[in-house]
Amino acid sequence: MDSLRPLIPLLATTGLLIAGNGLAGTLVPLRGAEEGMSTTVIGLVGTGYYLGFMVGCWATPKLLQAVGHIRAFSAVAAIAACASLAMVLLIDPWSWFLMRAITGLCFASLFANIESWINASVSNASRARSLTVYRFVDLGAVTVSQYMLPVFGVDGFLVFAVMTMLIMLSVVPVSVADRSNPAPPAPFSFSPRRVIEISPLAVAGAITVGLSGASFRSVGPLYAAGLGMDVNTVATFMSAGIVGGIALQYPLGYYSDKVDRRVVLLISAVGGVLSSLFLVSIAGASIPLNLVGIFVFGAFVLPVYSLACAHANDRAEPGEYVQIAAGMLFFWAISASVGPLVASVLIDYFGPPAFFVFTLVMHAGYGLFTLWRMVMREPADESQRRRWAALLRTSPVFARMAADPPEGTEAPPATKRGIRAQGALQGEDKGRQTR
Repeated sequence: MDSLRPLIPLLATTGLLIAGNGLAGTLVPLRGAEEGMSTTVIGLVGTGYYLGFMVGCWATPKLLQAVGHIRAFSAVAAIAACASLAMVLLIDPWSWFLMRAITGLCFASLFANIESWINASVSNASRARSLTVYRFVDLGAVTVSQYMLPVFGVDGFLVFAVMTMLIMLSVVPVSVADRSNPAPPAPFSFSPRRVIEISPLAVAGAITVGLSGASFRSVGPLYAAGLGMDVNTVATFMSAGIVGGIALQYPLGYYSDKVDRRVVLLISAVGGVLSSLFLVSIAGASIPLNLVGIFVFGAFVLPVYSLACAHANDRAEPGEYVQIAAGMLFFWAISASVGPLVASVLIDYFGPPAFFVFTLVMHAGYGLFTLWRMVMREPADESQRRRWAALLRTSPVFARMAADPPEGTEAPPATKRGIRAQGALQGEDKGRQTR
């Protein structure tokens, strides 16, 4: 706890940010439906968020270099709060698209800012504990935020006011309690072609998760509402998928360190197909069966991103790990900006079950592609493999946070009994120079 105590302001800020963002993710589709917007239009609004997010990931380092962490955080948080509040003042599809694009850009910047700050504030000895606590804050905040909807409702001004207050309150802990001035992160550069050359299968995994996972976050509430679930049950439905994404992440990651990682990616793809099939053909309108199905869906689908990143790192040359982190986030963001729109169009034309037909096709295609790559290419050499790490799709900085080995040591290579303590990425973050 002594090593984590200096991080409390940053973790409090993170919790408030993620709660506000998690609340918006479920609120916007439900409120859009209440305002008479079609499912396709709501999917387009969801697309705006991920387009803005993609731009924000790569714009943040320049902003931090120009004005520093605290000024950048305060300015961007204020913009995000105004854009969130403007949505209840300007109830119009194109206005919502623009506001969500601005919000996505802001949150990408806010996450990169806070993760850069945390990375510069922890020692290597406490890095693993810090990352674990950070992930628990992420899970807890986004889960709790879902249940603000039944408390405050989706109608009227109140819930948007609460969301805006959460975003603005996130400025307080870092402004008052944290006086550090870390160096900004180095700009993120990458070659999409090189990332594809390193591992087409990993890129396909990032694209698959972007298509299906982002659709779940943006359109999942409409699927649940279309089955007749009330707001409280919709919150539980979304939370079940999110918690499911954590439930198998570490077991699958641990197992992937001991076998050909493509086997675990194939297992995840099959799990995505079977859970989607269950939701389409068996669950029907049954609330308990849908909750079970979405939990299993999240358990197999959401870990694919981290597994794919680890597989790409197995194939990479030393010094390419940060490039892979930025490239994988790029491909994920591109597909995440397409997925909600495609899924919403399908729901509009064919009804709520079409959503999981869409995810079924995505993961069936990825499973077949995985089999083909297993035939075409030998497994990664054990001496070059890197330990799996659970990665959040928040900013490339998180991958750097998970990359740094303990000071004065080099991460050992894999052994026949598994991968020992080596980061999934090994790019040295220049932001660590000021601790």
